[in-house]
Amino acid sequence: MNPRLTRLHPYPFEKLRAIFADINPPECLHLINLSIGEPKHPAPHLITAALTQHITGVSIYPTSKGLLALRQTIADWLTQRFMLTSGMVDAEQHILPVNGTREALFAIAQTVIDNTKPDATVIMPNPFYQIYEGAALLAGATPIYLAAGSDNHFLPNFHAVRNETWANCQLLYVCSPANPQGSIIARETWQYLLQKSDEYGFVIASDECYSEIYQNEKHPPIGLLQVCSEQNRFDMKNCLVFHSLSKRSNVPGMRSGFVAGDAQLIERFLLYRTYHGSAMPVQVQHASIAAWSDERHVKDNRAVYRAKFAAVADILKDTIHNLRIPAASFYLWLPTPTQDDVAFTKHLQAYHHVTVLPGSLLSREVDGHNPAVGYIRIALVAPLTECVEAAKRIREAYREYEQY
Repeated sequence: MNPRLTRLHPYPFEKLRAIFADINPPECLHLINLSIGEPKHPAPHLITAALTQHITGVSIYPTSKGLLALRQTIADWLTQRFMLTSGMVDAEQHILPVNGTREALFAIAQTVIDNTKPDATVIMPNPFYQIYEGAALLAGATPIYLAAGSDNHFLPNFHAVRNETWANCQLLYVCSPANPQGSIIARETWQYLLQKSDEYGFVIASDECYSEIYQNEKHPPIGLLQVCSEQNRFDMKNCLVFHSLSKRSNVPGMRSGFVAGDAQLIERFLLYRTYHGSAMPVQVQHASIAAWSDERHVKDNRAVYRAKFAAVADILKDTIHNLRIPAASFYLWLPTPTQDDVAFTKHLQAYHHVTVLPGSLLSREVDGHNPAVGYIRIALVAPLTECVEAAKRIREAYREYEQY
């Protein structure tokens, strides 16, 4: 048995099920589950139509590299969305379709980590998408957690990282917009990370899965490759970005995403995935072409999320005085009325039948401090009416705590 498996933490939702094991919610209230970041908006017809049209693709073995037409569509989308220099991203060298970014974010650590070095580390934000940690541990590296708390706008303070820590780093996971806080990394911070990567040689894996859900239509979040283009770093050395259709296009079950960036890294990643990763089914590739080629449904999707944020904020603003609407993503990262976020989550479930995720399940304690304690993550994925009803129940729960 692989001994590294013993280092893995139970997944947050497994912990949540254990927390709720002895709870019997009121039967008079229907469940509103806002714990999982699974989009519930309808899948666009153009995507389902493409799946149906190309259903005969089930009779074909797909290649690991994917259809050139899909890779070219992705290259065109990246160039337009992030204002990249024309020709910077080449469909043959810089793009690799993957079955959702969860698989890719895990597998990239297995590709780039040299675990013959006992001091190999992987740096990641804290709280974080749990795949980062599992990927680091199973690759034989040590995770380094950077607190992303309110003192730094819910982003890691990369400038506080010591040079000796950068020296041992082989892979840096960055999430912008951040899960769970929705914060966006600034251009100057990207520039600093590129400088450090040049100095110490680590790979930057930029998880940008929430980049297409944002509040200000005129100011979409910037991305890593965008900053590379602005700095004439056309080789994108040691830079990889990860994008997905799950959130952008409401098709989490289609498992479609891509990795783009440094040609040498993409080449090695393709070699790894030829042996380990499953190739994307042909019919899914055609549906993905349809999705990446259309922005109308994405813009409409953002409008629906904005409406939900506005409605929920209007209900909660007088009760939660430091309520913060994130710049991007579909999560609310709410401070709880008690530092015990698990207890408050249980209260919501037991008395109001609303399921949320305690922040402390998404993070690790470092030097006696856990930056996610005292927060809950609320995924505004349910229909507007359910989000409004959930907000009213959450408001009542906060008021109940204030009375104690």
